[in-house]
Amino acid sequence: MLLRRLAAAAVSAALCLSTAAPARAAAYDGSPKLVIELVFDQFRGDYLDRFRADFKAKNGWNLFLKQGAHYTDCYYDYANLVTGPGHSTIGTGAYTDGHGVPVNDWYEKGPDGKLRYVQSIDDDRYTIVGQPAGAKVSPGASPHYEVASTLGDELVLATSGKARVFGVSLKDRAAILTSGHATKGAFWTDHESGRWITSTYWQKQLPAWVEAFNSGDAVAKARAASKIPEGSFYEKVGATQAGVAYQLDFAKALIQNEHLGHNEAGVTDLITISVSSTDIMGHRVGPDDPQQRALIDASDIELDRFFTWIDSTIGLKNVVVSMTGDHGVAPSVNAAVAMGMPAHGVPTRPMWDYVEKALQAKFKPKGNVKYVLGGESPWLQIDPEPFQAQGISEQQAEDATADAVRDYFASLPASTTAQTGAPAGRLPEPLRVQFVYTASQLRNGQVPDTDQGRRELHSYSPAIRWAVHMNFGAYQYYGSEMGTTHYSANSYDRHVPLDFFGAAFQPGTYHNQVEPVDIAATFASLLRVNRPSAAVGHVRLEALKPEVTSMTGTVKRK
Repeated sequence: MLLRRLAAAAVSAALCLSTAAPARAAAYDGSPKLVIELVFDQFRGDYLDRFRADFKAKNGWNLFLKQGAHYTDCYYDYANLVTGPGHSTIGTGAYTDGHGVPVNDWYEKGPDGKLRYVQSIDDDRYTIVGQPAGAKVSPGASPHYEVASTLGDELVLATSGKARVFGVSLKDRAAILTSGHATKGAFWTDHESGRWITSTYWQKQLPAWVEAFNSGDAVAKARAASKIPEGSFYEKVGATQAGVAYQLDFAKALIQNEHLGHNEAGVTDLITISVSSTDIMGHRVGPDDPQQRALIDASDIELDRFFTWIDSTIGLKNVVVSMTGDHGVAPSVNAAVAMGMPAHGVPTRPMWDYVEKALQAKFKPKGNVKYVLGGESPWLQIDPEPFQAQGISEQQAEDATADAVRDYFASLPASTTAQTGAPAGRLPEPLRVQFVYTASQLRNGQVPDTDQGRRELHSYSPAIRWAVHMNFGAYQYYGSEMGTTHYSANSYDRHVPLDFFGAAFQPGTYHNQVEPVDIAATFASLLRVNRPSAAVGHVRLEALKPEVTSMTGTVKRK
């Protein structure tokens, strides 16, 4: 009899578990109430563990390290490691070959048929709103170069336009490209004054609460706190703790005034926040300088203030958060050399001049012709018109350019002079270019079947034509020996944090290799919405709690 009762109980329990409905966490019923996609610009993936002992605040970095899911091995799987494509990748869950944004700036033919240099968010159809008197207002800005949808776009579509989605950053491209097309607004700053501005893509005038924020004492307080009374707000105040606080205070004002997390339609809202401060400071001093560490420690305090406020107004139990970086960064040349690494600054102009001279010698144009445009690394663009005028195809021109780039590095003499700060007796390694691929090769998939080949394919966009894609030697990059930069396919530029917080996540440290594209995939799954249109990431199942609800009832006996 006892065995029968135990067996019946087991069957009943099994039936309850097998028929239990999963706990809902869907955008349609406002669970969670708010999604926050947090980005720290130029934030390398080792920072949180490297400086972990510094963090004391409960809801600062420890919101992720102790209360959330923290990944130690998150790497981008492409080779365009700059702000524009990085934020597009976070928002869309796709790489450049999916979202179309190749770099921050590039050359293209304008509506008047003339070649021009454009930013990744420039849009002549709109104008800037909220600029100080006399400041430039055209071109305006929009996400039109981003040819894929974002998580925010899919959230709006899934809720029939009821979800409210916004983007915030000191940088225009960071605010716009992470949040997407169907947003209610994107806001960034006028770099000189610090005023928050937008574009007529969203509205013809700033909302009253933004005007109030701009006319208040926020800028003055930030300047006073940073002890920087004048000069570019972005470049100077932006690189301080006060700059971090200024961005998060504006995000708080937006959340409060736009009622995010309290949607009257009962659906989930979303905000993307990209903190630019670590990028401004990082370019200036490099990742190993005490000033960058101090800024990261100060950000711990500001994040704690922000998330504690979120808890008091919306409730952390009602919020899910992701945190990542748009790219990593290389150590400064001086710092790397002092530690024995073969670091170098690669002079831009001598290489461009060498390539120009080689192309002139090969194609022998008539008249005053210039082939090399230059542009932003890792791309080197050439001007199609003089080649086309001579009947030279894109592939012929790009192949000749790639050969000239390789020849330039091969022609450089070995150095017999030690670099300043290098270990005694250590001579510098030569400048190198590891990989050079033409736009034609990438467009046609003509790359080796290797990890590097895949990253090159992920870096291609039709927006870049008549160009070559370069990757220099490890710890070698365009730039000065004091500061540093990023944009290579090397691991230090691709390594960023990936962290999640929220009721759906199992706290812990995870060591499997992941990618920032996994954010869009994971949140789309949690919210029960479509993935962004070009998304390629994976749902981070190992960090999600099982969804099982209790169920009451009895099993009828026969």
